[in-house]
Formats: sequence, C-alpha cells, structure tokens
Amino acid sequence: MSNDTNQTAEAIFEKALSIAEKHLEQAVKEGGPLGPYVAVAMIEAAVNTAVDETSHEDVIDMLRDLAAQIEADADEEE
Repeated sequence: MSNDTNQTAEAIFEKALSIAEKHLEQAVKEGGPLGPYVAVAMIEAAVNTAVDETSHEDVIDMLRDLAAQIEADADEEE
C-alpha cells in the first residue's frame, strides 16, 4: 500500500474513531452506574455490526491489529 493510501486510511479511521468516541461517551454517561458494562456491551454490538457490514475475516484482522496496538502501547508504558 502506498504512503498516501495509508495516510488516507488512517485519516478515515481517525474520523470514524472520533464519531464512535462521542457516542460511547454519551452512552456511558446515560448508563450511569452501568457505564462500564455499557462500554463492553458496545464493543460486542460494534463487532456484530462490523461482521454484518464486512466479514468475519475482516473483523478478525482489525481486532488483531487493535490488539497489537494495545500491546505496543503497554510496552511503551513499561
């Protein structure tokens, strides 16, 4: 993939993330004491919707990328 394509994909993802975070914050706030559970339930709902919109394989690849990113961030903090 070219650098321009990577930058475009990253920009699109960042915009999507911004939208998702805004809605997540509202849902957690609305959930009150259930907020942490709402956040986890939204993960499940998001995965189910993503599978419906793409494929199991695409979602698995995206989740693996996310897991690698989380591990890299944890390693940087240590």
